[in-house]
Amino acid sequence: MVNIYSQQRTLIHTDAETVSPPVASAEAGAARSVCAVMVTYHAGAEALENIRLVLPQVQALVVVDNGSAAGEIALLRKSSHAWGFQLIENQENRGIAEALNQGIAWAKSHGYPWVILFDQDSTITNGFVLQMFATWESHPRRERVGSIHPRYRDRVTGVEAPIQRAKDDGGPITSLTSGSLIPTWIFDRIGYFASDFFIDCVDIEFCFRLRASGYYVADSKEAILLHSPGRPESVSIMGFSFSPTHHNAARRYYISRNRIVVYRRYFHVLPAFVVQYAYATLRETAKFFLAEGDRARKFRNFLLGTWDGVVGRMGKRENL
Repeated sequence: MVNIYSQQRTLIHTDAETVSPPVASAEAGAARSVCAVMVTYHAGAEALENIRLVLPQVQALVVVDNGSAAGEIALLRKSSHAWGFQLIENQENRGIAEALNQGIAWAKSHGYPWVILFDQDSTITNGFVLQMFATWESHPRRERVGSIHPRYRDRVTGVEAPIQRAKDDGGPITSLTSGSLIPTWIFDRIGYFASDFFIDCVDIEFCFRLRASGYYVADSKEAILLHSPGRPESVSIMGFSFSPTHHNAARRYYISRNRIVVYRRYFHVLPAFVVQYAYATLRETAKFFLAEGDRARKFRNFLLGTWDGVVGRMGKRENL
């Protein structure tokens, strides 16, 4: 159960210095009423450019910042005033799930029936929001669709992420949070994102929870989001080529812990899906053991996260 965010502070800024605003588009008026939610952390020029691209396609945007530095926050404040988006400032990193929940709560409190969620490093493409709504409108069971997801294309390689599909409905078993279009009523039915996960596997857990509750996960054939998970670099070992993500050691803790929690939580209700997910994660773990740097620290955090997942220790972990 998500909290009510009684201590959330929504800050509206009136700095005299402005930043060039995005150009308005007819797309926003044509689409259904949707509020974009973007989580930032040490936001720079790339994040601002992605904000600028999102704004013309939506009716509102709320940026939730997770404790960026003073200079980074100052630039977000100026852009917020110049471009007309809402800015919520957290004084510390409260995790991706909690920040998303804050943004969703703001959208719900302002009457938006839809939210569309973005990472700060994901880039929207032309016609994205309209294409996402078209996917929902054409779905044969759209009243049971809990989330719609785009195609994810690597901005560097142009390669699209593979999709594991459910045999019964053809939709993705799970998908990333970034770029997802979600009706806000679903949070009243199944709850918000799992804030005790802090970061990593938040999207997997939510998709499993949707499916366990009898809702569908759908994806668009047209909408494309430019997104690169981690810092993938192609390597070749004994003739086998693959691309480990090179997540840092702290992320390895949350990845291993939260995967264990997902296995424990959903195996009894979605055994086939969990087995598929576990196989995919086993392969990804093998890649980082074989090819990534800082292996000793990552392995230590991997073991620590696995243990905490087994005993149920959740939330933010210090000294990683």
